[in-house]
Amino acid sequence: MSQALHPMLNIAVRAARSAGAIINKASLDLDILKVNTKSPNDFVTEVDQMAEQAIIETLLTAYPGHGILAEESGREHGARHSEFVWIIDPLDGTTNFIHGFPVYCVSIALAFRGKVEQAVIYDPTRNDLYIASRGRGAYLNDKRLRVSKRTRLADALIGTGFPFRKGDNLQRYMKMFETVMPLCAGLRRPGSAALDLCYVAAGYTDGFFETGLQPWDIAAGSLIVTEAGGLIGNFTGESDFLEQREVVAGSPKIYGQLVQLLAPYTRMLSDDLPATPPVAAPEAKPPIAERKPIRLRKAAVTSTEPPADSDDAPF
Repeated sequence: MSQALHPMLNIAVRAARSAGAIINKASLDLDILKVNTKSPNDFVTEVDQMAEQAIIETLLTAYPGHGILAEESGREHGARHSEFVWIIDPLDGTTNFIHGFPVYCVSIALAFRGKVEQAVIYDPTRNDLYIASRGRGAYLNDKRLRVSKRTRLADALIGTGFPFRKGDNLQRYMKMFETVMPLCAGLRRPGSAALDLCYVAAGYTDGFFETGLQPWDIAAGSLIVTEAGGLIGNFTGESDFLEQREVVAGSPKIYGQLVQLLAPYTRMLSDDLPATPPVAAPEAKPPIAERKPIRLRKAAVTSTEPPADSDDAPF
């Protein structure tokens, strides 16, 4: 890298590349892969577990006093009440991976006192490394990232994710789809939320929204987006997107328009639908468009360990 990395970011990069090597090796022979089902349409493989183990070993060797929040093992490892918490998704896009569809990644974030300070997302199929340190910008390999300059939703390409877990409200999502789709240039669903956020940061897409996500899906990506000049929040523009399990991100103008459209669908895991879906995408009001919501709650960082297989684990 052309820039000097923060020491903790450097360790995270090392951990991500170690996990990526495991993933790449396994991708050469998917037929022998052992796949288990955590819940309908929610899979875990031995590769997820091996990659997570490699990441945790690398991080705790360097920082044994830090906490860990990982997708497969929860808070089983590391210090339970450290102010430093590593948030790990060893293989975001497992369903893509087991089908040989090359859109998946390793995601690692470091939160200090509830704020994400360091972020690494590694795409092993392309050897693309997305990194960010708070206040120092976001990068793809040696290139500084900036969100797109598009200002009209009609010109924007928007990323999304489909509901797939039990309890997700598909009918509600279809209403959201019907609201957003006619007003933008197109919707895309690659299947890895962490990479979706990187694509917003890189300007490949202009915005992104999804529901039902966990902290490890979006913690690293949230910092990469904001350090690239974008905004991220929940459907009403607030900062509790990691806890609320809904997220919208984008360049400032596109973010504001998406928030206006998606606000009626906030807390979409409930059964109620808005009476009248919005039919236009007005410009965001300044208080929404100008905020940069990435702060996490400190109380949540030091919360007790959730069950490792819980879909409702707090950050």
